[in-house]
Amino acid sequence: MSRYLQAKEIYAKLGVDTDKAIQTLKSVPVALHCWQGDDVRGFDQKVDSLSGGIQTTGNYPGRARTPEELMADIDVVLKLCPGTKKLNLHACYAIFDDENGGWVDRDKIEPKHFKKWVDFCKERGLGCDFNPTFFSHPMCDPLTLSSPNEETRKFWIEHGKACIRISQYLAQELGQQCVMNIWTGDGFKDIPADRMGPRMRYKDSIDQILSEPFDFNLVKPCVESKVFGIGVEAYTVGSAEFTLSYAAMNKEKCIPLMDNGHYHPTEVVSDKIPALLTFFPEIALHVTRPIRWDSDHVVLLDDETKEIAKEIVRTGGLDGRVKIALDYFDASINRISAWTVGYRNFQKALLMALLSPDAKLKEMQDENNWTELMVVSEELKTLPFGDVWSEYCNACGVLNDGEWFQTVKEYEQEILSKRG
Repeated sequence: MSRYLQAKEIYAKLGVDTDKAIQTLKSVPVALHCWQGDDVRGFDQKVDSLSGGIQTTGNYPGRARTPEELMADIDVVLKLCPGTKKLNLHACYAIFDDENGGWVDRDKIEPKHFKKWVDFCKERGLGCDFNPTFFSHPMCDPLTLSSPNEETRKFWIEHGKACIRISQYLAQELGQQCVMNIWTGDGFKDIPADRMGPRMRYKDSIDQILSEPFDFNLVKPCVESKVFGIGVEAYTVGSAEFTLSYAAMNKEKCIPLMDNGHYHPTEVVSDKIPALLTFFPEIALHVTRPIRWDSDHVVLLDDETKEIAKEIVRTGGLDGRVKIALDYFDASINRISAWTVGYRNFQKALLMALLSPDAKLKEMQDENNWTELMVVSEELKTLPFGDVWSEYCNACGVLNDGEWFQTVKEYEQEILSKRG
Protein backbone atom coordinates (compact mmCIF):
# COMPACT_ATOMS: atom_id res chain seq x y z
CA MET A 1 0.00 0.00 0.00
CA SER A 2 1.32 3.46 -0.91
CA ARG A 3 2.03 6.04 1.78
CA TYR A 4 -0.84 8.17 0.47
CA LEU A 5 -3.36 5.33 0.77
CA GLN A 6 -2.20 4.71 4.32
CA ALA A 7 -2.64 8.40 5.13
CA LYS A 8 -6.04 8.37 3.46
CA GLU A 9 -7.18 5.57 5.76
CA ILE A 10 -5.89 7.37 8.84
CA TYR A 11 -7.75 10.57 7.99
CA ALA A 12 -10.88 8.60 7.05
CA LYS A 13 -11.13 7.36 10.64
CA LEU A 14 -11.74 11.01 11.58
CA GLY A 15 -14.32 11.42 8.83
CA VAL A 16 -11.98 13.34 6.52
CA ASP A 17 -11.98 12.60 2.77
CA THR A 18 -8.45 13.36 1.54
CA ASP A 19 -9.39 12.96 -2.13
CA LYS A 20 -12.12 15.57 -1.72
CA ALA A 21 -9.72 17.92 0.09
CA ILE A 22 -7.24 17.66 -2.79
CA GLN A 23 -9.90 18.27 -5.43
CA THR A 24 -11.29 21.25 -3.52
CA LEU A 25 -7.90 22.93 -3.10
CA LYS A 26 -7.01 22.49 -6.77
CA SER A 27 -9.73 24.98 -7.69
CA VAL A 28 -9.05 27.67 -5.06
CA PRO A 29 -7.49 30.78 -6.66
CA VAL A 30 -4.59 32.40 -4.80
CA ALA A 31 -3.05 35.53 -6.33
CA LEU A 32 0.71 35.62 -6.83
CA HIS A 33 2.12 39.14 -6.41
CA CYS A 34 4.40 40.27 -9.23
CA TRP A 35 6.43 42.67 -7.04
CA GLN A 36 8.51 40.00 -5.26
CA GLY A 37 10.50 39.58 -8.48
CA ASP A 38 11.88 43.11 -8.80
CA ASP A 39 11.70 44.54 -5.26
CA VAL A 40 8.54 46.60 -5.95
CA ARG A 41 10.28 48.88 -8.45
CA GLY A 42 7.98 48.54 -11.45
CA PHE A 43 8.61 49.99 -14.89
CA ASP A 44 7.02 53.44 -14.88
CA GLN A 45 9.64 55.39 -12.90
CA LYS A 46 13.40 55.35 -12.44
CA VAL A 47 13.32 54.23 -8.81
CA ASP A 48 16.55 53.82 -6.86
CA SER A 49 14.76 53.42 -3.54
CA LEU A 50 11.14 53.14 -2.51
CA SER A 51 9.29 55.88 -0.65
CA GLY A 52 5.88 56.51 0.81
CA GLY A 53 5.91 54.24 3.84
CA ILE A 54 7.28 51.24 1.96
CA GLN A 55 10.73 49.69 1.81
CA THR A 56 12.53 46.57 0.64
CA THR A 57 15.89 45.41 1.93
CA GLY A 58 18.67 43.31 0.46
CA ASN A 59 20.58 43.20 -2.80
CA TYR A 60 20.64 39.53 -3.75
CA PRO A 61 21.70 39.26 -7.40
CA GLY A 62 19.24 38.50 -10.18
CA ARG A 63 16.51 41.10 -9.77
CA ALA A 64 14.20 41.34 -12.79
CA ARG A 65 14.89 44.58 -14.67
CA THR A 66 12.43 44.38 -17.56
CA PRO A 67 8.90 43.07 -18.13
CA GLU A 68 10.35 40.17 -20.10
CA GLU A 69 12.66 39.15 -17.26
CA LEU A 70 9.88 39.45 -14.70
CA MET A 71 7.52 37.34 -16.80
CA ALA A 72 10.20 34.69 -17.27
CA ASP A 73 10.78 34.54 -13.51
CA ILE A 74 7.05 34.30 -12.80
CA ASP A 75 6.83 31.41 -15.25
CA VAL A 76 9.32 29.45 -13.19
CA VAL A 77 7.29 30.03 -10.03
CA LEU A 78 4.03 29.03 -11.71
CA LYS A 79 5.55 25.69 -12.67
CA LEU A 80 6.80 25.04 -9.15
CA CYS A 81 3.58 25.85 -7.29
CA PRO A 82 0.45 23.68 -7.16
CA GLY A 83 -3.11 24.97 -7.33
CA THR A 84 -5.02 27.64 -9.23
CA LYS A 85 -3.04 30.84 -9.62
CA LYS A 86 -3.98 34.43 -10.33
CA LEU A 87 -1.51 37.21 -11.03
CA ASN A 88 -1.51 40.36 -8.89
CA LEU A 89 -0.19 43.54 -10.54
CA HIS A 90 0.63 47.02 -9.29
CA ALA A 91 -0.06 49.97 -11.57
CA CYS A 92 3.66 50.76 -11.69
CA TYR A 93 4.12 47.62 -13.81
CA ALA A 94 2.55 49.31 -16.83
CA ILE A 95 4.43 48.48 -20.01
CA PHE A 96 5.14 51.46 -22.28
CA ASP A 97 6.37 51.08 -25.85
CA ASP A 98 5.99 52.72 -29.24
CA GLU A 99 2.95 50.57 -30.01
CA ASN A 100 0.90 52.18 -27.23
CA GLY A 101 2.30 55.70 -27.52
CA GLY A 102 5.16 55.55 -25.03
CA TRP A 103 5.34 56.68 -21.42
CA VAL A 104 2.55 58.48 -19.61
CA ASP A 105 2.27 59.45 -15.95
CA ARG A 106 0.17 57.50 -13.49
CA ASP A 107 -2.90 59.71 -13.83
CA LYS A 108 -3.00 58.92 -17.55
CA ILE A 109 -2.38 55.15 -17.65
CA GLU A 110 -4.81 53.12 -19.76
CA PRO A 111 -5.79 49.50 -20.30
CA LYS A 112 -3.52 49.34 -23.35
CA HIS A 113 -0.50 49.67 -21.07
CA PHE A 114 -1.41 46.28 -19.58
CA LYS A 115 -2.22 44.42 -22.79
CA LYS A 116 1.03 42.43 -22.63
CA TRP A 117 0.11 41.33 -19.11
CA VAL A 118 -3.32 40.28 -20.37
CA ASP A 119 -1.66 38.28 -23.14
CA PHE A 120 0.64 36.71 -20.55
CA CYS A 121 -2.32 35.73 -18.36
CA LYS A 122 -4.41 34.41 -21.24
CA GLU A 123 -1.63 32.12 -22.40
CA ARG A 124 -1.40 30.63 -18.90
CA GLY A 125 -5.08 30.63 -17.92
CA LEU A 126 -4.61 33.19 -15.15
CA GLY A 127 -6.94 35.77 -13.72
CA CYS A 128 -5.46 39.08 -12.59
CA ASP A 129 -5.88 41.37 -9.60
CA PHE A 130 -4.73 44.99 -9.56
CA ASN A 131 -3.43 47.73 -7.27
CA PRO A 132 -3.08 51.48 -7.77
CA THR A 133 0.47 52.55 -6.86
CA PHE A 134 0.24 55.42 -4.38
CA PHE A 135 3.96 55.54 -3.51
CA SER A 136 7.45 56.09 -4.95
CA HIS A 137 6.48 59.00 -7.18
CA PRO A 138 7.35 62.74 -7.32
CA MET A 139 3.68 63.65 -6.74
CA CYS A 140 3.77 62.22 -3.21
CA ASP A 141 4.09 65.39 -1.16
CA PRO A 142 4.48 63.07 0.90
CA LEU A 143 0.69 62.56 1.13
CA THR A 144 -1.43 61.34 -1.78
CA LEU A 145 -5.21 60.89 -1.45
CA SER A 146 -5.25 62.79 1.83
CA SER A 147 -3.05 65.70 0.74
CA PRO A 148 -4.24 69.25 1.51
CA ASN A 149 -2.72 70.24 -1.85
CA GLU A 150 -5.63 69.90 -4.26
CA GLU A 151 -3.34 69.51 -7.28
CA THR A 152 -1.64 66.55 -5.61
CA ARG A 153 -4.92 65.01 -4.51
CA LYS A 154 -6.47 65.44 -7.96
CA PHE A 155 -3.51 63.67 -9.57
CA TRP A 156 -3.93 60.64 -7.32
CA ILE A 157 -7.70 60.58 -7.66
CA GLU A 158 -7.28 60.45 -11.43
CA HIS A 159 -4.77 57.63 -10.95
CA GLY A 160 -7.33 55.72 -8.90
CA LYS A 161 -10.02 56.22 -11.54
CA ALA A 162 -7.65 55.05 -14.25
CA CYS A 163 -7.01 51.91 -12.20
CA ILE A 164 -10.77 51.24 -11.96
CA ARG A 165 -10.92 51.30 -15.76
CA ILE A 166 -7.90 49.02 -16.02
CA SER A 167 -9.39 46.59 -13.49
CA GLN A 168 -12.61 46.44 -15.51
CA TYR A 169 -10.53 45.71 -18.61
CA LEU A 170 -8.59 42.93 -16.87
CA ALA A 171 -11.79 41.30 -15.60
CA GLN A 172 -13.52 41.44 -18.98
CA GLU A 173 -10.54 40.22 -20.95
CA LEU A 174 -9.67 37.35 -18.60
CA GLY A 175 -13.21 36.35 -17.59
CA GLN A 176 -12.44 36.45 -13.88
CA GLN A 177 -13.08 38.92 -11.08
CA CYS A 178 -10.40 41.53 -10.54
CA VAL A 179 -9.76 42.57 -6.94
CA MET A 180 -8.52 46.19 -6.96
CA ASN A 181 -6.88 47.20 -3.71
CA ILE A 182 -6.56 50.80 -2.52
CA TRP A 183 -3.68 51.26 -0.08
CA THR A 184 -1.66 54.37 0.66
CA GLY A 185 1.16 55.03 3.09
CA ASP A 186 -0.32 58.44 3.95
CA GLY A 187 0.49 59.56 7.46
CA PHE A 188 2.89 61.50 9.66
CA LYS A 189 6.18 60.75 11.37
CA ASP A 190 5.28 62.78 14.44
CA ILE A 191 2.13 63.72 16.33
CA PRO A 192 -0.24 65.66 14.04
CA ALA A 193 -2.23 68.74 14.95
CA ASP A 194 -5.13 67.64 12.77
CA ARG A 195 -6.18 63.98 12.60
CA MET A 196 -9.65 64.56 11.16
CA GLY A 197 -8.79 66.66 8.12
CA PRO A 198 -6.60 64.07 6.32
CA ARG A 199 -9.22 61.37 6.89
CA MET A 200 -12.03 63.54 5.53
CA ARG A 201 -9.95 64.23 2.43
CA TYR A 202 -9.06 60.53 2.13
CA LYS A 203 -12.74 59.58 2.31
CA ASP A 204 -13.67 62.13 -0.33
CA SER A 205 -10.86 60.90 -2.59
CA ILE A 206 -12.01 57.29 -2.38
CA ASP A 207 -15.59 58.41 -3.01
CA GLN A 208 -14.42 60.12 -6.20
CA ILE A 209 -12.39 57.12 -7.32
CA LEU A 210 -15.34 54.78 -6.81
CA SER A 211 -17.63 57.14 -8.71
CA GLU A 212 -15.90 55.88 -11.87
CA PRO A 213 -18.35 53.42 -13.51
CA PHE A 214 -17.57 49.72 -13.06
CA ASP A 215 -19.35 46.39 -12.73
CA PHE A 216 -19.16 45.32 -9.08
CA ASN A 217 -19.67 41.70 -10.16
CA LEU A 218 -16.39 41.93 -12.09
CA VAL A 219 -14.34 44.49 -10.16
CA LYS A 220 -13.98 44.27 -6.38
CA PRO A 221 -12.44 47.49 -5.04
CA CYS A 222 -10.93 47.09 -1.57
CA VAL A 223 -9.68 49.45 1.10
CA GLU A 224 -6.64 48.25 3.07
CA SER A 225 -5.57 49.53 6.46
CA LYS A 226 -2.23 49.82 8.21
CA VAL A 227 -1.32 50.49 11.82
CA PHE A 228 1.77 52.53 10.88
CA GLY A 229 4.76 52.42 8.57
CA ILE A 230 8.21 53.76 7.84
CA GLY A 231 8.13 57.53 8.17
CA VAL A 232 4.50 57.49 9.39
CA GLU A 233 5.07 56.11 12.87
CA ALA A 234 2.76 58.52 14.71
CA TYR A 235 -0.34 58.54 12.52
CA THR A 236 -1.70 56.59 9.57
CA VAL A 237 -4.64 58.08 7.70
CA GLY A 238 -6.00 54.73 6.53
CA SER A 239 -6.29 53.05 9.92
CA ALA A 240 -8.26 49.87 10.56
CA GLU A 241 -11.16 51.85 12.00
CA PHE A 242 -11.23 54.12 8.95
CA THR A 243 -11.10 51.41 6.30
CA LEU A 244 -13.56 49.06 8.00
CA SER A 245 -16.01 51.92 8.53
CA TYR A 246 -15.64 53.01 4.93
CA ALA A 247 -16.24 49.49 3.59
CA ALA A 248 -19.22 49.01 5.90
CA MET A 249 -20.83 52.20 4.62
CA ASN A 250 -20.16 51.35 0.97
CA LYS A 251 -20.89 47.61 0.68
CA GLU A 252 -22.43 48.06 -2.76
CA LYS A 253 -19.10 49.12 -4.26
CA CYS A 254 -16.28 48.22 -1.88
CA ILE A 255 -14.99 45.43 0.39
CA PRO A 256 -12.44 45.46 3.24
CA LEU A 257 -8.96 44.04 2.79
CA MET A 258 -6.85 42.84 5.70
CA ASP A 259 -3.09 42.41 5.43
CA ASN A 260 -1.99 40.30 8.41
CA GLY A 261 1.20 42.35 8.72
CA HIS A 262 -0.70 45.60 9.24
CA TYR A 263 -1.81 45.21 12.82
CA HIS A 264 -0.38 45.39 16.32
CA PRO A 265 1.80 42.34 17.08
CA THR A 266 -0.75 41.07 19.60
CA GLU A 267 -3.60 41.15 17.05
CA VAL A 268 -4.29 38.20 14.73
CA VAL A 269 -6.16 38.38 11.44
CA SER A 270 -7.34 34.78 11.82
CA ASP A 271 -9.75 35.95 14.54
CA LYS A 272 -10.84 38.94 12.45
CA ILE A 273 -11.91 36.79 9.46
CA PRO A 274 -15.08 35.33 11.04
CA ALA A 275 -15.78 38.68 12.72
CA LEU A 276 -15.83 40.49 9.39
CA LEU A 277 -17.69 37.73 7.54
CA THR A 278 -20.49 38.09 10.11
CA PHE A 279 -21.24 41.47 8.51
CA PHE A 280 -19.59 41.54 5.07
CA PRO A 281 -20.62 39.33 2.13
CA GLU A 282 -17.00 39.35 0.92
CA ILE A 283 -13.58 40.24 2.26
CA ALA A 284 -10.06 40.20 0.84
CA LEU A 285 -6.74 39.14 2.37
CA HIS A 286 -3.08 39.88 1.77
CA VAL A 287 -1.19 37.03 3.38
CA THR A 288 2.29 37.93 4.57
CA ARG A 289 4.49 37.37 7.63
CA PRO A 290 4.98 40.16 10.15
CA ILE A 291 8.00 40.31 12.43
CA ARG A 292 7.41 42.70 15.32
CA TRP A 293 6.10 45.88 13.66
CA ASP A 294 7.10 45.11 10.08
CA SER A 295 5.33 43.01 7.46
CA ASP A 296 6.13 41.54 4.05
CA HIS A 297 8.45 38.71 5.06
CA VAL A 298 8.19 35.43 3.14
CA VAL A 299 5.19 33.41 4.31
CA LEU A 300 6.15 30.46 6.49
CA LEU A 301 4.04 27.54 7.64
CA ASP A 302 3.73 29.14 11.05
CA ASP A 303 0.86 29.11 13.52
CA GLU A 304 -0.90 32.25 12.33
CA THR A 305 -0.67 31.24 8.67
CA LYS A 306 -2.33 27.93 9.55
CA GLU A 307 -4.97 29.69 11.66
CA ILE A 308 -5.78 32.08 8.81
CA ALA A 309 -6.28 29.12 6.48
CA LYS A 310 -8.44 27.34 9.06
CA GLU A 311 -10.76 30.31 9.38
CA ILE A 312 -11.05 30.71 5.61
CA VAL A 313 -12.14 27.07 5.35
CA ARG A 314 -14.34 27.00 8.45
CA THR A 315 -16.26 30.13 7.46
CA GLY A 316 -16.95 28.88 3.94
CA GLY A 317 -14.53 31.40 2.49
CA LEU A 318 -13.36 29.07 -0.26
CA ASP A 319 -16.65 29.67 -2.09
CA GLY A 320 -15.35 33.08 -3.16
CA ARG A 321 -16.29 35.08 -0.08
CA VAL A 322 -12.60 35.44 0.81
CA LYS A 323 -10.30 36.78 -1.92
CA ILE A 324 -6.78 35.51 -1.23
CA ALA A 325 -3.53 37.11 -2.35
CA LEU A 326 0.06 36.96 -1.15
CA ASP A 327 2.07 40.11 -0.42
CA TYR A 328 5.75 40.03 0.54
CA PHE A 329 9.08 41.05 -0.95
CA ASP A 330 12.46 39.82 0.21
CA ALA A 331 15.51 41.03 -1.70
CA SER A 332 17.98 39.32 0.64
CA ILE A 333 17.49 35.82 -0.79
CA ASN A 334 16.81 34.25 -4.17
CA ARG A 335 13.57 35.93 -5.20
CA ILE A 336 12.14 32.93 -7.05
CA SER A 337 12.74 30.72 -4.04
CA ALA A 338 11.05 33.33 -1.83
CA TRP A 339 8.01 33.39 -4.11
CA THR A 340 7.82 29.59 -4.23
CA VAL A 341 8.33 28.96 -0.52
CA GLY A 342 5.60 31.42 0.40
CA TYR A 343 3.09 30.19 -2.16
CA ARG A 344 3.64 26.53 -1.37
CA ASN A 345 3.39 27.23 2.36
CA PHE A 346 0.01 28.86 2.03
CA GLN A 347 -1.17 25.98 -0.13
CA LYS A 348 -0.01 23.65 2.65
CA ALA A 349 -1.91 25.69 5.23
CA LEU A 350 -5.11 25.51 3.16
CA LEU A 351 -4.72 21.77 2.66
CA MET A 352 -4.17 21.26 6.39
CA ALA A 353 -7.36 23.20 7.04
CA LEU A 354 -9.29 21.06 4.57
CA LEU A 355 -8.02 17.93 6.35
CA SER A 356 -9.47 19.03 9.69
CA PRO A 357 -12.65 17.29 10.95
CA ASP A 358 -14.31 20.64 11.62
CA ALA A 359 -17.85 19.36 12.09
CA LYS A 360 -16.64 16.98 14.79
CA LEU A 361 -14.55 19.67 16.47
CA LYS A 362 -17.43 22.15 16.41
CA GLU A 363 -19.72 19.56 17.98
CA MET A 364 -17.23 19.07 20.83
CA GLN A 365 -17.11 22.83 21.39
CA ASP A 366 -20.89 23.21 21.39
CA GLU A 367 -21.15 20.36 23.92
CA ASN A 368 -18.48 22.00 26.11
CA ASN A 369 -16.29 18.96 25.59
CA TRP A 370 -13.08 20.99 25.79
CA THR A 371 -10.99 18.07 27.02
CA GLU A 372 -11.52 15.92 23.93
CA LEU A 373 -11.37 18.98 21.68
CA MET A 374 -7.85 19.67 22.91
CA VAL A 375 -6.82 16.01 22.57
CA VAL A 376 -8.06 15.66 18.99
CA SER A 377 -6.72 19.07 17.95
CA GLU A 378 -3.26 18.17 19.21
CA GLU A 379 -3.25 14.70 17.66
CA LEU A 380 -4.14 16.21 14.27
CA LYS A 381 -0.73 17.89 14.28
CA THR A 382 1.15 14.59 13.94
CA LEU A 383 -1.03 12.92 11.31
CA PRO A 384 0.72 12.10 7.99
CA PHE A 385 -0.07 15.40 6.30
CA GLY A 386 3.13 15.26 4.25
CA ASP A 387 1.91 12.21 2.34
CA VAL A 388 -1.34 13.99 1.38
CA TRP A 389 0.66 17.09 0.36
CA SER A 390 2.84 14.91 -1.84
CA GLU A 391 -0.25 13.45 -3.51
CA TYR A 392 -1.60 16.96 -4.05
CA CYS A 393 1.62 18.03 -5.75
CA ASN A 394 1.43 14.94 -7.96
CA ALA A 395 -2.20 15.71 -8.82
CA CYS A 396 -1.18 19.24 -9.84
CA GLY A 397 1.82 18.04 -11.84
CA VAL A 398 4.45 19.94 -9.84
CA LEU A 399 7.64 18.82 -8.14
CA ASN A 400 7.47 17.64 -4.55
CA ASP A 401 9.30 18.96 -1.53
CA GLY A 402 12.96 18.04 -1.75
CA GLU A 403 12.84 18.23 -5.55
CA TRP A 404 11.85 21.71 -6.70
CA PHE A 405 14.75 23.73 -5.29
CA GLN A 406 17.18 22.20 -7.79
CA THR A 407 15.20 23.93 -10.54
CA VAL A 408 15.71 27.28 -8.79
CA LYS A 409 19.46 26.69 -8.41
CA GLU A 410 19.82 25.82 -12.08
CA TYR A 411 17.79 28.87 -13.15
CA GLU A 412 19.94 31.08 -10.95
CA GLN A 413 23.11 29.70 -12.47
CA GLU A 414 21.88 29.87 -16.07
CA ILE A 415 19.79 33.08 -15.99
CA LEU A 416 19.82 35.14 -12.81
CA SER A 417 23.59 35.19 -12.29
CA LYS A 418 24.06 36.75 -15.72
CA ARG A 419 21.90 39.80 -14.98
CA GLY A 420 23.83 42.95 -14.23
